[in-house]
Amino acid sequence: MSTGEGADDPGPATPSSDQEQRYEPAPAIGKLLGWVLLFVLAAIVVVLGGVYFT
Repeated sequence: MSTGEGADDPGPATPSSDQEQRYEPAPAIGKLLGWVLLFVLAAIVVVLGGVYFT
């Protein structure tokens, strides 16, 4: 029978405050808005380029 030496050892499955600190915070509204505007601008450039070259 095993002695259970590893039973008291906290494994990676045990959540701790150190592990919770690794997660990134949610993106700021300004950063999210910037990505949306960049995507919209890229979409407009693609559409206008398609219209121009046809």
